[in-house]
Parts: sequence; C-alpha cells; structure tokens
Amino acid sequence: MARGTAAILSRIRSSRHDVSRFRVLPRNRCEWRNPAGSAFDLAKPTFFTSLVNMVRLQSASGGPNLRGFRNTIGARPFSSVGEDGDGTIEDRDDVSGISDSMNVENWDASESDCESSMDESGSFSEDVDSGESLGYKQVEFRDPAELYRELRDSLRLRGLKQSDWEMVSEILNYFYKSSWAANQALGIYIGRSFFPTAVSKFRKFLKKKCTVDVCKYLVSIGPGDAAVKFLFPIFVEFCLEEFRDEIKRFRSMIKSADLTKPHTWFPFARAMKRKIIYHCGPTNSGKTYNALQRYMEAKKGIYCSPLRLLAMEVFDKVNALGIYCSLHTGQEKKHVPFSNHISCTVEMVSTEDIYDVAVIDEIQMMADPCRGYAWTRALLGVKADEVHLCGDPSVLNIVRRICSETGDELIEQHYERFKPLVVEAKTLLGDLNNIRPGDCVVAFSRREIFEVKLVIEKLTKHRCCVIYGALPPETRRLQASLFNDPDNEYDVLVASDAVGMGLNLNIRRVVFYSISKYNGDKIVPVPATQVKQIAGRAGRRGSRYPDGLTTTLHLEDLDYLIECLKQPFDDIKKVGLFPFFEQVELFAGQFPDVALSHLLENFKENCRLDGSYFLCRHDHVKKVANMLQKVQGLSLEDRFNFCFAPVNIRDPKAMFHLLKFASSYSQNLPVNIAMGMPTGSARNDSELLDLETKHQVLSMYLWLSHHFTEETFPYVKKAEAMATGIADLLSESLRNAKWKPESKQAGKPKTQQKEDGYKRPLSLIKGFDKRHERSSEHEKSSRHEHSEKVAV
Repeated sequence: MARGTAAILSRIRSSRHDVSRFRVLPRNRCEWRNPAGSAFDLAKPTFFTSLVNMVRLQSASGGPNLRGFRNTIGARPFSSVGEDGDGTIEDRDDVSGISDSMNVENWDASESDCESSMDESGSFSEDVDSGESLGYKQVEFRDPAELYRELRDSLRLRGLKQSDWEMVSEILNYFYKSSWAANQALGIYIGRSFFPTAVSKFRKFLKKKCTVDVCKYLVSIGPGDAAVKFLFPIFVEFCLEEFRDEIKRFRSMIKSADLTKPHTWFPFARAMKRKIIYHCGPTNSGKTYNALQRYMEAKKGIYCSPLRLLAMEVFDKVNALGIYCSLHTGQEKKHVPFSNHISCTVEMVSTEDIYDVAVIDEIQMMADPCRGYAWTRALLGVKADEVHLCGDPSVLNIVRRICSETGDELIEQHYERFKPLVVEAKTLLGDLNNIRPGDCVVAFSRREIFEVKLVIEKLTKHRCCVIYGALPPETRRLQASLFNDPDNEYDVLVASDAVGMGLNLNIRRVVFYSISKYNGDKIVPVPATQVKQIAGRAGRRGSRYPDGLTTTLHLEDLDYLIECLKQPFDDIKKVGLFPFFEQVELFAGQFPDVALSHLLENFKENCRLDGSYFLCRHDHVKKVANMLQKVQGLSLEDRFNFCFAPVNIRDPKAMFHLLKFASSYSQNLPVNIAMGMPTGSARNDSELLDLETKHQVLSMYLWLSHHFTEETFPYVKKAEAMATGIADLLSESLRNAKWKPESKQAGKPKTQQKEDGYKRPLSLIKGFDKRHERSSEHEKSSRHEHSEKVAV
C-alpha cells in the first residue's frame, strides 16, 4: 500500500497513548517528551503527531520554514509508489523511517518565521495545542485529530457569506478530483472505487460542521494542492471513524491479492542450494545443444519446452539415443517404463518432484505478455540441483536479480553464432521467380502463406512445404521433414512466425514477405526481437547450408530488416506472473457470488506486485469465463480449469464445442466428442479450415481429459485416433493444395487500415493474373502493329 501521509496518520492515530508532543529546542535540536515527562532523542521514537503539521506546512502559502527542522529529523519527499519506481503500490507493515517518507519540498520562508509561532521557551503555544482558536490563520497548525473532533462535536454553522460557502464547495470539488488524495487514501485502505463515496460523505460532513476558522482559512488559500493537503489529514480521521468496515474489507482483499515476493511461494526450492547456468546467446550458437548434453548425462532430468512440437522432438531424440524419456504435454502423456527423464511443455513442469538437472528453453519468454508466468514459475519453483536456462540476453539482468533474491548461484555462459548471419543487399525485387532451393519465405497471415505457395508453384518448378501455428504439431513435423530431406522435390518452405522456434530446419535463406503484421488490434511492424529470432533460423551447423542468409521480398523493407538485426537485445525490466487457483479462490472469498471474469478483473485492479513482475494478460480466460457464465453447476475450480483450455476464442465452432463440453460436465454426464470423422482430404480452403478446427477441438478434449477425472472424459482413445487421422488428412491436403485461400477478416476493423495509412498488399494471385493479361495484351498489340506495317 501507499507509503505517505495517510499511512503515517493511520499509524499515529493508533499510537496516541505513546505520544504527548514534541518541541523544537534552540540550536536546532528536537526533543521527544512522553507522558512520564522524560526526554529522549527524536531519532528513537517511531511516531510523532506533529508530523501532521509538517505535511500541512509544506503547502501553506507563507507558512513557516522548517528546512533546518527537516534536516534534523532526516525527512525527505515521500511517494505512494515503491522505491523501485515501477508505479506499484506497496504496503510496508514496518513503520521505521516514517520521516523518510514525508514531503517537505516547498518550505521557502525564513527560519525566523518558524520561531514566531513558538513561545520564549521554544514550545508551541499551549493555546494552539489545546485547540483554542487564535484566529483562522492558526488553523493550519492544529492537530488534525483534535480539529476533527472539534468539527464533529460542533453545532451546525450559521452566518457565513454565500460566497464563502461557494468557495468551500469549489475546494471540496478540487479535493474530490485530486489523484494525489486518491492515491494517498490507499494508505488507510480506502480503495479507488470507494474513494468518491468517502469524499462525498466527507463533503456533507464539512458542510454541516465546518467552523468559522476552518472555513475562513480554506477561503484564504482557495482551491489547490495546499487546500487538499490541509484537508487530507482531517479526511483520514473522518474515514478511520466512519468507514471501519469498508477499511477492514479492503485490507483483507488487498492481502488476498498479494503477489509480492513470488520466490517465497516455493519454500522447498528455496531450501535447496541450486546452481543456475544461463546459456546466453543468439540462435544457431549451440546453447540448447550444450544444455541438453548435460540433461542426458544426469541420472534424472526434466526438459521444459516452449512448444509441444519441440517437446516431442526432444522426446524422440533422447529415446533414440537409448535414454529412456517420457513425454508430458497438455494434450498427451507418454510414460516410458524405467524412464528417469521427462520432456514436457513449460506449463506442465512439476514443482513437486526433485531432479538432478532441469533445462528451461527460450527463457526470454518470461517476458511474454500472455504466457510469461509459466517460465517464471518454472525458474522459481523447479527443484533441481542444476537449472540450465537457454535464451537470448534480454532477461539476463532480471535473472541476476531473481537469483540474488532466491540465493541461488548463477553461472553465465555466453555464446556467439557459429557463422554470422549475412543480409543479402539484393532482394527478390518483388519477384518470386527469384526464389532458390533452401529458401524459407516468411509471411504473417494464413492467406498470404497460401498465396505465396500457390504463386511459387505456378511460376517456378519448386514445390513448397507449409508451416503455420494452426497446424497440428504432427503435421508441422512432417512438413519440416519433407523440407529437410534433400532427396525429394520439396525444396522451399513457406511459413509463419511459428518457424521462429521449435523446429530444426535446413534453411539456406530467410526471405521476409513483409515486415508488418496484424497484432489482433491493428497492423504494426514486426518487433525487432522477433525479426532477429526468425532471421536467425537461416544456416544450421552440420547441415548442407551452414551459412545463414536473409533478405526481403521488397527492396523498401530491407532497411528495416537491417535496422532490426543491428539493434541490441532488449533489456527486459519485468517478467510475467499469474495467480494460482488457490490465490484466486482466497480472493474470491471477498466477493461472494461474483462471476469469474469480474473476479479476475478485480484481482487485476487490486493485486500487488514487486517491481520485477507484471500480471500476465488474461483476455482469453475472461472471454471463456463470460461464455461459461450461463452454465450452472460448475465450481470455481472447474470454471478456472475450463478457461485455460487451448481453444481459439476467434473460432465460433471451437467455442461452441467447449461450451458443450462444460455443459455435459456440469450435469455429471460423460463428455462426448459429438463430432464426425472427415471422409477425405480437403478439396478447397473452406474444407481445410474445417479440418484445422476439428483437430483443435480434439486437442482441447485431450487437454481437458488430463485436467479432469478420467470418468468425465472417457473417450480419450477415440479422440487420439481421430486426431491422428485428421493430422494425416491435413498433411495430404497441404500436398495437394492448389486453391485460392479464403480471406479471414474476423475482428479486423476496416477503418484501422485507413487511419494507419496501411494498404494491404495486392493478392499475389491477382497480381500474377494481371501481369499475365497485360503481357498477353502487349503481345497481341505488337503483332497487330507489325501486321499493319506489313500491309503499308
């Protein structure tokens, strides 16, 4: 929570029995006096009520100068954000160093002005301390607690001018809109949503109870920060007395949404003295190879992959070398007898089992806005003597910070590319006739991928393999095998950004079809880190193309490619977190009968995070939660699990099947697949899309079967057989695909393209046809002119 005025005043109020007053002595020395009368040095006590006066004096016009006093007590500006500067609101249960959090930057009067408010002995006037009025100018020096009690006990004020009341109302409106006051109110657990209500009631209180002196003083300073900081301590006293239940509720809610110090969530991992080895380098540098060598040498190890595809690849490779290894992904679990090694997706890593060696691949994914929490959890929680991290340097500094918090030993091993990546200055000049064997053309939409494939196969003798994210891992592996095999006709690859990780490909040259893509909201340039990741796939040690080349289809894109490759890796400042179900369940106790989507939104608004972490996006989860809201009979945990199922939320058919699965489960019925098996491969793009959707539904069913009981999802074998069959049909369909792709415009705002000045590239097929028509017309025209000349 906020450190500042409100937090101080709240704690001062609870400790009044320890405090009488302090006085400023000559020679700039402060003395603390307790009720027993003994004096001791000011540096020792934790609370003193006259800090309230300091806060008020900082903004009062013409107020006394306490600069020397500030230096005596060591006060410095306070802030409601943590000292890490991340804007995250923190709560400190300890109150040591309260004077360090006070803001006293605006005291500009002379020191003699301060002495004018003291008597000859150096003490503040007893009249001021006792609350007796010495005129409205002395109101600013009053103890806010005493002033509040005086206001509370006063009779209804009469006789003030209408203009004075109008000015007070204007000041209260300014207070109502003050972001500083709303931020500081968090210190006494007045939440932002409740702050307007609290201020509204405080306004009514002042209008009924405001004394002449207070009113005149407010009128004298007018609307502004000075008035806000004068009223705020009184507002604190008012809230502590009037809103005790609300403060208690909000405090409990904040504690239940506490995501600070996530390394303490894994006490067994903290009890181990782990060794963290960071294999830091670009693509094609051997970092993952060296980590896997250590993994295979260990008696017991686990490999954490960013993709199912890569987990399956490591599973096959390790078993082929005679080391028994099991496979654990969200959709399938293959247990190999006597195996001590596991290849899994990062979300499936166990933080309960103990390993000798753990490998976490693509560790820079900790910063991913949606999935980053899985890598953070694996790094903080995996119980292994050695934890090998593989990735680029972007998260190196934050891994260093995390290791300093966990107490783990960090060893850094830096790598360089085996062969440098070379940018070809001569682009393809917009002509796919310039494609060569071993090229990989990268496009960022499904439509463009199939257009490029169709045009290359129409213009040249090359055959194309296709890889994109919606294809099943089995199909992508088969397409990669076809491309890597030099003894067949498939010598060109057309792929999406899915080629950036998870596949070992023999690519000679990466050609960027474009350098912009649709990010779900608008067309944006491809991020430099992604460009480097994809371009780095060119060239592979030990393949027939050891030297990596990259270029663009169009000359105007080349400068951006070069600029991206020259940029150093980003220095990531924060990595992702997301609450476990138990944390969400604890938070739900504060909001009975609230929908899961609203619950997660409230959690997002009220959770507390350390400066090294951010809360991962959960748009996917909220959309599924909203859809399942009408399904009765699901527990909170059931809804939470269904919301994390791998469903394409932009595909209505897939969402419909998920809804049916949840409905059957809620009625305690066996969840059926309720989907027929296709009879043949796709004959057009619509049928290909249907095959993709059906495989995604089956994949979702298999995922759910591993997260719920076997009795509720009894058709696992049938789903596995159907998924294998559809994957084969998809592979066959891609080999025979010669149709024009359908344009998918779902969710894309048409006005966005005009606003951003972006013009979608003309269909390559249409462009080819138009060029062919122009060429034919030009040829006919030439023959006609030649015949006329002959006739003459």
